[in-house]
Amino acid sequence: MTTLITLKKSMRPDALSDLFPLFNAANPDTLTSLLSAATELTYPAGRTVLMEDSWGNAIYLIVAGWIKVRHDTGSGYVTLAVLGKGDFFGEMAILDESPRSTDVVALSPVKLISIPAQHFIDTLFQDPQLHHRMLQMMVQRLRHTNSHFQRRQKPTAVKLAHTLTFLAEAYGEHQDATPEIFNLAMDDLAAIADIPKDDAAKIMEKLQEKDWISPSQNGQTLQLKGFNHLTQLAQK
Repeated sequence: MTTLITLKKSMRPDALSDLFPLFNAANPDTLTSLLSAATELTYPAGRTVLMEDSWGNAIYLIVAGWIKVRHDTGSGYVTLAVLGKGDFFGEMAILDESPRSTDVVALSPVKLISIPAQHFIDTLFQDPQLHHRMLQMMVQRLRHTNSHFQRRQKPTAVKLAHTLTFLAEAYGEHQDATPEIFNLAMDDLAAIADIPKDDAAKIMEKLQEKDWISPSQNGQTLQLKGFNHLTQLAQK
């Protein structure tokens, strides 16, 4: 069951700024305004967070957990992206108001903040610093997409290593200085790395044999013990 909680008292403006790079240049009044209209949502693993016909109603901020954005091909779903704590989604649908053929699913228990579309747009254009920061982060995403396409001819192991290190750098936690990420299903990992599923499974098995990666006891997370080695591999 989805749980909704008002955020007027549960999160301070400075906490919003600390958690989300999007807001690290916004002024306190902007953050207070956003929180006044925000709602906290929690979802269990496996629950659909956002249906394809619901894009454009709000922007969503990931407070905790991991989600995937997937595309309905008509014959099944293909994972387009995996996002984690500190990131956001839904901003493009707010700005261009075009239909979407994608939905969002919780990979783990997830806590989100939703801010209504019109309130966010009004606030965005009232605070030049937030407006500029939003443009910066959208450009960063475009550069990441371009980099992804430039790697299309790279060996599969290089592409997979890049995906693992990117997830660790963007969203990973640290256990005893070792980066730790959500242990993705092979379908999802192969899709975002843009490699065949069988290749992904074989490479992950070899990485585990080398002790570069190690699933947790409950299988929920993946420790990147050989993070430096993976980084070197990703740069080839």
